[in-house]
Amino acid sequence: MERRQFIQNTALTIGALTLGQQKILSALVEDPWKITMLRNDVGIFEERGGTIAFLLNKKGIAVVDSQFPDQSNHLITELKKKTEKPFKVLINTHHHGDHSSGNISFKGLVEHVLAHENSKKNQVANAQKNKSEDKQLYPDQTYTDVWCQKVGKERICLYYFGAGHTDGDSFVHFEKANIVHCGDLVFNRRHPYVDRGAGANIKSWIQVLDKALQKFDQDTQYVFGHANTGYKVTGTADDIKKFQEYLGNVLKFTEAEIKAGKTKEEFLKNKSIPGSPEWNGEGANRPLDAAWEELTTGK
Repeated sequence: MERRQFIQNTALTIGALTLGQQKILSALVEDPWKITMLRNDVGIFEERGGTIAFLLNKKGIAVVDSQFPDQSNHLITELKKKTEKPFKVLINTHHHGDHSSGNISFKGLVEHVLAHENSKKNQVANAQKNKSEDKQLYPDQTYTDVWCQKVGKERICLYYFGAGHTDGDSFVHFEKANIVHCGDLVFNRRHPYVDRGAGANIKSWIQVLDKALQKFDQDTQYVFGHANTGYKVTGTADDIKKFQEYLGNVLKFTEAEIKAGKTKEEFLKNKSIPGSPEWNGEGANRPLDAAWEELTTGK
């Protein structure tokens, strides 16, 4: 039975249930996604994968990142309930599948797909490697350093400041709302994946975050690609500074362990990053492995 049909059928008998039973039933049929409006006409969508941002106004819809096909279909359905305006642009902050696999759901629906030129290069290379080209909707527009366009009264600008999480990460700024989607350039209190195969570099990443902090202001609200349990996918410049400090601690700790004569195998047994206690839980080996390779190869 289709999920929506199940909900409709359930509504016919819900009046016969006790209040407690109604609460339990509501929890069972509640949508698995969450939509939060932030400022002006900009909101975020959370379900599975990297955080999606969207703009709804009188001229149309803009979407940033797409998670996976099922999740994008959920988003599209919800946005269509709110407006009949066209989908003007789908932006990918970078190429990773949890941010771009859902592009295919927008095929024939959105006017343009946009990403940094390196993001498209990486997406094509991954799809060819995985033989999944038929499941892709590639960007038909790319940019090098800066791209800006108005959608109604809102002006959207993309900025590329260099290699970070990959070599094709964009900051997406909704100027009027003063909201910036960071993609995976910021993991809020969560150990990041560092995609060295796609040009990631931690030293450069720290500099990229410096450029972002200089570009945007103290009133800017940031959207993060991912956050650890108990933390939000939105935040302030202070959260970016904390993550920048964390990346510096990753490099400092790795360099000290190399100088101390540790083997890589010994080193990767570490479960935490000294100086950054808020970053805990699984996954410390991801940035530590990348930092080891970066410092020992010079790349």
